[in-house]
Amino acid sequence: MKKLTFLFIVLISSLSFAQVTFTPGVRGGVNFAKFTETDAGIYNWFEASDNYWADEEKVQTRYITDFYVGAFGTIRFSKLYALQPEINYSRQGTIMKTSTQEVKSELSYISLQAVNKFYLKKFNLHAGLSIDLLISDKNFDPYNKKTTDLGILVGAGYDITKNFGIEARFKKGMIAQIKTTSEDHTNLLFQAGVYYTFNMKK
Repeated sequence: MKKLTFLFIVLISSLSFAQVTFTPGVRGGVNFAKFTETDAGIYNWFEASDNYWADEEKVQTRYITDFYVGAFGTIRFSKLYALQPEINYSRQGTIMKTSTQEVKSELSYISLQAVNKFYLKKFNLHAGLSIDLLISDKNFDPYNKKTTDLGILVGAGYDITKNFGIEARFKKGMIAQIKTTSEDHTNLLFQAGVYYTFNMKK
C-alpha cells in the first residue's frame, strides 16, 4: 500500500511539472502618475519637529500622463496560477503646486516586477511587488531625493485572444521620494494598456 501511495504521489508530481510552461511577451500603455500629498513616514531623529513647519503651506499634487513599455515571461504552473517576472521602462512624475509656484517633475524608472497572476477563464488578477530604479529626472531636485522605490501592485487583465489582451493596474510606492515641509511624498501610479504573448509552440 505504501508503495502504491508513493507511486501515486510521484505520478501526480510528474504531471504537475509537465504542465509548467514559459511564454514571453511585451506590454505597454498609458501611465497616470503623481506623488501623494501627504504620507506618514519615519523621520530622522535629528530633524526639526513638525511644529517647526506648522505655518508652512502644504503642497498639492496632481497627476501627469505618460507611458510605459516592458517585457515579461509568464511561468504558467497551472490553469489557475502563473508567476510573471517583468522588466519595464516607466515614465512617471507629478505636478507639485503651492500658491507661489507650480512644478512638473518628470521621472523615468526601470522597474523589476514579480507579478502573481490568477486566472478565471479569460480574466486574470494581478498582485505583486516592484523594485523601481530612477534612471533620469527633470525638474526634480529636492534635498533628500531618492533613486529607488519599492512598490506593491494590484490589477486585472482580460485575454481578448490567446495572444492579445488588455490590462489595468494600480501601484503604490512604499519609499518617500521627496519631503516638503513636514510631509513625505510617495509614488501613486495607475496604468492602462495592452499585452501580447508570443506563441512558442511550433
